Amino acid sequence: MIAMQYNLVLPADYDMGIIERRIAERGHATDGFPGLAFKAYLHAGKGDETSSADNVYAPFYLWHTVDGMNDFLCGPGFVGLTQSFGWPAVQRWNVWHAEHGSALDQARYATREILPIQPHADLGALRRAEIERSSASMADRGVLASLAGFEPADWSLVRFRLWSGMPGLPEDERGHGRLQIYRVGHVSLG
Repeated sequence: MIAMQYNLVLPADYDMGIIERRIAERGHATDGFPGLAFKAYLHAGKGDETSSADNVYAPFYLWHTVDGMNDFLCGPGFVGLTQSFGWPAVQRWNVWHAEHGSALDQARYATREILPIQPHADLGALRRAEIERSSASMADRGVLASLAGFEPADWSLVRFRLWSGMPGLPEDERGHGRLQIYRVGHVSLG
């Protein structure tokens, strides 16, 4: 499995209603996409309840297959995105653990953390700890999906969760540093 996300930072005065309408009108286009586990259409507005530092549109994907990811990136859906918003950098992570329940359509919020992996870290121990952490988070109230993965090109770790309601995180963690909270506009299942 592979996780993927592109993060489009929009102008501070951007009307985020445009993104919400885009998701409502086009979100179904990836429903049933071959090789896709899920796509969460994520967005956050500067100053909204997510405490985001920027206006962002940042879909997050979990792919069963690299072929599915390649078909999407080489297909008309991604072309449409690039024609509207430009050519984004696409982050990818090898998945160590991914788990979700059957109620992904009830996801309303998501959290994503990206952390650096220290040079010469014990990757085996880190992997085991992140798998355990990700799996255990499924017991947290409101967690509908949990994922942990890593990227060996820049040695980063990703932790991703889908939530049925606003996660109960301390205010000082929201929108600052490594943790980003998003609103979920739609979830497509492959």
